[in-house]
Amino acid sequence: MIRVIVADDQPLARAGLTALLSSEADIDVVATAATGSEALELASELRPDVACLDIRMPGKNGIEVAAALCGPGVAPHIPVLILTTFDLDDYIFRALENGVSGFLLKDSEPEEILRAIRHVAEGFGTLDRALTQRIISEYVHRTRLQPVTTQRALDALTSRECDILMLLAEGMTNSQIADSLVVELATVKSHLARLLPKLGVKSRLQAVVWAYQNDVIITDGRGPNEHLRS
Repeated sequence: MIRVIVADDQPLARAGLTALLSSEADIDVVATAATGSEALELASELRPDVACLDIRMPGKNGIEVAAALCGPGVAPHIPVLILTTFDLDDYIFRALENGVSGFLLKDSEPEEILRAIRHVAEGFGTLDRALTQRIISEYVHRTRLQPVTTQRALDALTSRECDILMLLAEGMTNSQIADSLVVELATVKSHLARLLPKLGVKSRLQAVVWAYQNDVIITDGRGPNEHLRS
């Protein structure tokens, strides 16, 4: 069962999202909050599998709550999915910098929201499909999220880990990576557990950002760069 906290200052939005999530057999909304401060208090007490947060809320906003739940230096962290009507780039950049696992717009299809909740609970990252390319392309030019260089990765990653990183950056799930490489799912998870610390990242989403920053995936749409395979 995936335990979720829903935080939104708009009663109708909060009730609608709660109803959507509660209709699923594998999702349990354990609490709702109307303010950021209330969301932080409830999340700290209940330790949900996912905190689903709006950005603009009274008291603490969703980014501030995310920083307290999953930001740099927070351990153990609580995965955060930001669900908002605002697609302003600065919000998304700040969310990424504070360790959120996902960012979706409220007008996303219900199936996409449910899929995002499950992905975040399983340790995956997710960005709204309409935002992904624009945000990553802009983000890698604005900031260097991680200090690990391509050359250091070449020295640290095994050839199999490089393969997995490129497939991860192409948007594949663990199961899809396992099928592509003809290996067991547990093998992929084991490689990922070793890969992320080598890049200096904590999540799959940050690994994807790192891959774009270092041209493992070219942001002009030309696809994977082969220099990590050599």
